[in-house]
Order: sequence, then structure tokens, then C-alpha cells
Amino acid sequence: MKPIRDHARSWWQHRIEQVRAEPERGDVPGWVMVTLMTAGLVVLIWALAGEALSQVFQTAMDRVLGA
Repeated sequence: MKPIRDHARSWWQHRIEQVRAEPERGDVPGWVMVTLMTAGLVVLIWALAGEALSQVFQTAMDRVLGA
């Protein structure tokens, strides 16, 4: 029977080989960039059209509530 240390080492080696064999595991920096760019666009749109969007929302709520 293998000592526990050897068993753990072989498990990690096996896991590393699995990860290396799967090249399509995702692109974390790419997702971070997409998230930040989306947040930037939301802030930009809100800054440029915030008042108009608020007015559209208020008008819609007034119509729904019958005011």
C-alpha cells in the first residue's frame, strides 16, 4: 500500500494532467474585461441619458397607476 503522501501526490499529478488536457476551460481575464466594459457602458448611458430615462420611467408608472 502506498503512503498517504505518495497517494496525494499522484492524485495532484493526475488532476494537473486533466487540466492541461482541457484547453477550453474559459478565459477569466476576458470575462473580467467584458464585465468591466458592460459596467462602464451602463455608467456612460446613465450619465448621458439619466434624466430622460427617469422621465420615461415616471411617465410609465403614472400611466400604470392611473395618475
